[in-house]
Amino acid sequence: MGGSFPTNPDFKSGFVTLVGRPNAGKSTLLNAIMGKKIAITSNTAQTTRHRFRAVYTTDAMQMIIVDTPGLHKPKDALGEELNTSAIKALEDVDVVAMLIDASQPIGRGDEWVAEQVRAAKGSAKICVLSKTDMASDAQISAQREAAEALCGWDAMVGLSSTTGRNVDAFVEEVQFLLPEGPAWFPADMETDQPLEVMVAEFIREKVLRNFFDEVPHAIGVGVEEMEFEKPNLYRIYAVIYVERDSQKGIIIGKRGAAIKRIGTEARRDLEHLLGSKVFLDLSVKVRKNWRRDANQIRRFGYGEGA
Repeated sequence: MGGSFPTNPDFKSGFVTLVGRPNAGKSTLLNAIMGKKIAITSNTAQTTRHRFRAVYTTDAMQMIIVDTPGLHKPKDALGEELNTSAIKALEDVDVVAMLIDASQPIGRGDEWVAEQVRAAKGSAKICVLSKTDMASDAQISAQREAAEALCGWDAMVGLSSTTGRNVDAFVEEVQFLLPEGPAWFPADMETDQPLEVMVAEFIREKVLRNFFDEVPHAIGVGVEEMEFEKPNLYRIYAVIYVERDSQKGIIIGKRGAAIKRIGTEARRDLEHLLGSKVFLDLSVKVRKNWRRDANQIRRFGYGEGA
């Protein structure tokens, strides 16, 4: 990608990894920092399956934000792959930011994530108490005290990515902790994700949001074909993969109503992302037990093997 690089002689730059349990608010914070939606979000655990990098550049600094899958106790090969991806993202970064949901008591899962953070050598460490808009002052105070015992933090910030409260304070803390260095990416670059991956993820998000607990982890999405037709149209052909025939029926819905709704919602977001009209063709196929097959997982681009 073209574009200019900042030339400030006191410029700071570096890599910042966001880690935490599933649903701690990592992708929501990334979107809040970027000021636009580039990472998908939902209330479903393991929404993030890619180690996703966003690039945030100002005149004074560039931070490459690494969004990771939530660290959790894996139940299948997909879960193991996602954990591996998240833990590897702690290596060789300048800042590790651990998100802890301010509205939920700290549990064994948080303690285990903190253990991984403590083991990350050479990185500055920030504790982020997220979702403060959903917690009382007493909850936030108790959470702050409990979080202080987890690690020797270089900084702690309470914020709400939904309302935007203190997101700027987090960015300032990161800037303070970043080393001086050159910009790694052009100033106009926002992510290193291939466009096809982002398109597939935006479609998967709509499935997650429409079906919650019914089929979410069994879903994989692949973009088969994507072409730009001048003057202002993308043609996208994508496949939603499920593990069982019964799940295929759920995704398609009665007389195709469910998949039509997914397509309508996805197209709206994709047109905003691509800045163009979108023709979106969705189909559903069964790929039995793909979450147990490391090769299939990597074919979808999930985890470290991508």
